[in-house]
Amino acid sequence: MSFNEQFDQHGAWRREFALRLKLLSEWMKGHDLLNAAVEERLLRLESQVRSDKVMVAFVAEFSRGKSELINAIFFAGYGRRIMPASAGRTTMCPTELGYDPDMPPCLRLLPIETRLKPQALMEWRMVPEKWTRVDLDVNDPVKLSKALEKVAEVRHVSQDEARALGFWHDDAPQDNPRVNADGLVEVPKWRHALINIAHPLLKQGLVILDTPGLNAIGAEPELTVSLIPQAHAVVFILAADTGVTKSDLAIWREHLITEGDDNDARLVVLNKIDTLWDALSSPAQIQAQIERQRASSAEILGLPVAQVLPVSAQKGLVAKVTGDDKLLQASCLPGLELALAQGVMGQRQKILRSAVAAGIVELRAEAGRVIHIRRRDLAEQMIELRGLRGKNDSVIKHMRSRIEQEQLEFNASGAKIQAVRSIHLKLLREVFHLLGTPTLKTELAELTDALKQPGIKLGVKKAYGKTFARLREGLQKAQTTSADIQSMLGGSFKQLNAEFGFSLQAPKEPEMGRFMVDLEQIERSHLQYLGVANILKLAQPDFSERLVRALATRLRVVYETALGEVELWNKSAASQLDAQLKERRRNFSRRIEAIERIQQAATGLDERIAEIAAHERALDELDGKLDELTDRLVHAPASPHDPALAAPAAAMIQAA
Repeated sequence: MSFNEQFDQHGAWRREFALRLKLLSEWMKGHDLLNAAVEERLLRLESQVRSDKVMVAFVAEFSRGKSELINAIFFAGYGRRIMPASAGRTTMCPTELGYDPDMPPCLRLLPIETRLKPQALMEWRMVPEKWTRVDLDVNDPVKLSKALEKVAEVRHVSQDEARALGFWHDDAPQDNPRVNADGLVEVPKWRHALINIAHPLLKQGLVILDTPGLNAIGAEPELTVSLIPQAHAVVFILAADTGVTKSDLAIWREHLITEGDDNDARLVVLNKIDTLWDALSSPAQIQAQIERQRASSAEILGLPVAQVLPVSAQKGLVAKVTGDDKLLQASCLPGLELALAQGVMGQRQKILRSAVAAGIVELRAEAGRVIHIRRRDLAEQMIELRGLRGKNDSVIKHMRSRIEQEQLEFNASGAKIQAVRSIHLKLLREVFHLLGTPTLKTELAELTDALKQPGIKLGVKKAYGKTFARLREGLQKAQTTSADIQSMLGGSFKQLNAEFGFSLQAPKEPEMGRFMVDLEQIERSHLQYLGVANILKLAQPDFSERLVRALATRLRVVYETALGEVELWNKSAASQLDAQLKERRRNFSRRIEAIERIQQAATGLDERIAEIAAHERALDELDGKLDELTDRLVHAPASPHDPALAAPAAAMIQAA
């Protein structure tokens, strides 16, 4: 199965799953099972599945056929090239292809002059008026292709301006762009491009990152420390006729290879194998030459040979457009698509399904507690009412007085319950402080100062080490405080359970371990930037400013996500208490109502007992249906051809 087919299958599963979640939410709401925590979990799960993105980054030096490879894999259905892929430098700025249904099809371009300002790329995304927008006609491939040629536009500037923009380095003249007859230097016209089109794969959450060559990558730290490390797969393209060149190796070592990365997420493409197709050589000789290049490239890059894949993107595109199956097989493009499907989509599906399954289990537990409270209250009422059989009016009146007294005592206990809330919130404020933006800003202050020092920054690596040590310590403190809160909640809930007959259970505390892993990944991506090759770049104040802003932006996302987990944990604990208070108040009302009916009619007692028995049976059915619906979500088939997935989700819920 090709990458496109597997991604399409993944998209079908996500859409069906999101629909089932939405319908489950409506079903739970109709049965009054939707407290604040349950609703929050449902919304998060639906959002996670609907908005899940898979980013594939294509990285290469100029003229390796990168844009042609993107055309061959994703855009052959247009019957022509969509991304500019003529000879020479075609992608001059990093280009992201994705889909946002809230925007029309368009190309947005960020002027290169924004590099003269300190804002990080992520901050510029929030300022749409600073981008040049070009509307796209997606129904006309010729016009679409013509419009996208703008990503290859250049400007000619003086050496001083090129230096200020990060494209000219006096200490590395071999890497500088060519100076024309007028003494001007060619630089990209745009800093970043965002393409929004309703391509079937992009609509399902695929994001393609097309990066320029070494000189442009090195000038934009956010690419190396944020975008590329967060990609779910990186496809690194070499030319088959040259193998690993000096500049290829520089990109690989400085921007792609990091300790601890998942090797399955790194694929190396040995492109342009058609340049080795020689009429004077036999097929066996040609294949032997390709295999030698694969082995040599794998050895230099430190990868297994299996991860270096020979391809002819140009022949693969031609074969797809013309329907030439023989040429398609000769291009080896299906092999690359298979590797992407198994490595990228296989892993992504596994991760998403695991996260979703965990969320559904927690959702089931939250809703199950509500059913348990109702079942327990019904059982208490049944025991109470059966005890009234054969009793006279005075006994029944006494029973009513006792229930009313219990109700008064329960209402008077609000101060004790409020005290539990107050202590909980006081401890939570400490966690919120540890994970808040002001704390993060304070922790980054020393590193920011170190990066802003003029000249060569010899101590910056040490400053990074200290900063990340403090950040890890802060996360550890948040974990420890969370454990204290969990312990306090457990004790308080146990006391309330004993005193009021509740069935409160402290929700699982947030796990900060995964955020520690995020910190380690971010630190690795930055430390690889601090090697000897980048000393001169770090000496430039504007470059250092962009680097630290990129770091702050990425860390802020990690900390905001951690805060979100803490808030959900808090909401889960509070919702349990609210739900049980609500059910207990309802219980008092039902018990008093039952006594009134018994007092008014001789048959009232038997009728009420029969009603409670019916309610108990209905609760058992409700619990069973909840199990069935959540099990179907956890075990939803991945294939759109599976009969279980083909059955309309709405019919499944309506049957409930």
